Amino acid sequence: VIDALGSPFSDVGIYWYFTRSHDSHDEFEDQEDYSYMATAFLSAVLCLGTTWLAFFLRDIKFSPYFPNDSWRTLISDFAVVASILIWTLIANGLFDNVEVERLNVPDSITPTQICCTADCMTSFPDDCPDITPYGRRSWIVDLGAVNGKSWIPFFAAIPALLAFILVFLDDGITWHLINHPSNKLTHGDAYNWDTVVIAAMIAVNSMLGLPWLVAATVRSLTHVNALAERSENGKIISVQETRLTHLGIHLLVLAALFALDVLKLIPVPVLYGVFLYMGVASLASNQFFQRFLMFFMQPSKYPHEPHTKYMAPKRMHLFTGIQLGLFVILTVFRSISVIAIAFPIVIKACIPVRMYILPRYFTSEELLMIDTDDSIVNEYLEYKESKGEKVPVRHCGEQEPEEVPMLQVTQHPIRIDDGSDEEGSVEQV
Repeated sequence: VIDALGSPFSDVGIYWYFTRSHDSHDEFEDQEDYSYMATAFLSAVLCLGTTWLAFFLRDIKFSPYFPNDSWRTLISDFAVVASILIWTLIANGLFDNVEVERLNVPDSITPTQICCTADCMTSFPDDCPDITPYGRRSWIVDLGAVNGKSWIPFFAAIPALLAFILVFLDDGITWHLINHPSNKLTHGDAYNWDTVVIAAMIAVNSMLGLPWLVAATVRSLTHVNALAERSENGKIISVQETRLTHLGIHLLVLAALFALDVLKLIPVPVLYGVFLYMGVASLASNQFFQRFLMFFMQPSKYPHEPHTKYMAPKRMHLFTGIQLGLFVILTVFRSISVIAIAFPIVIKACIPVRMYILPRYFTSEELLMIDTDDSIVNEYLEYKESKGEKVPVRHCGEQEPEEVPMLQVTQHPIRIDDGSDEEGSVEQV
């Protein structure tokens, strides 16, 4: 969400289009009629419009419009794709006279590094802007090209260890979010197998000089949401568990390599809108974000949750405040390139904070209510009740809706007078 709207640590996001010095304006600065503010405003409209339309089309599933449920479900399932297509057409059709940043796609499938010389120790144009480059690097990375410094492979083991911690924790966090009981998945887990597959793919991608294959947390949650059947209040009822969607997604990614000219038509602000949609949609089921919003809510309007019922509001806010502080520290370490290498260490440091420091300030019962699955909380409450004990209610937020009694209909005899001399008949109504 932050990166889509405007990161404070890098020139990424919609906000930066409103600054004249943004790199996206350099390409058009020689045009006499170019206005960077017009580009910025159109970029903001494309981003926010893509997000809004994706949510609007997704919610059509519970609307009364269109012929039947099949049509509404189809529109809801392809809400994001439809939003991308519509706003791309708007940008290229209605506002073709306003320049916006386009997706930077190469003309061919080749390595992107351009070498200054045959040994490929330097790159064009950063290292040799004034000479004709030698050509692109080979597909296979030369592991022996260490520029005569034999100590580099040994020294590289240190950041490699940090990278391993980051990849492992990133994968583990994603696994546990996906397999959260609220998602109601029924298949078994395969954590070890996933780790082996990811390790093998990282080795292959490294040899080719390609980005690593790691768990994409937000996209993974979005994938679960796309396959989920939800109630009108947003609760997941069931999830269609299948491998066909994964196969289809990656086949389409492969097909996209042969449609590079089409991808160039997609404005980058539209993609920011997709990222914003995925982030906001994922926040809806994030307990930390929900508790953060409670800082600004009337206590009597708190949602009915174990941590709002069995914890005092001050204690709940204290826990959320500690989490918020750790989140800020993580964000700073992730975003500043000079210290970003320590990001995995900061993530790992959160584990002893939870295991050894927080229990000093919170009771085990409080940690159970605020940092455990609802199913385990229910088991604990049932156990206490079986022992004749009750967990004291510390605060009552918004009460659960009570059952509305059914209307009682009583049948009464009514005499019908049809105007005749005969006595009217009696009917039950």
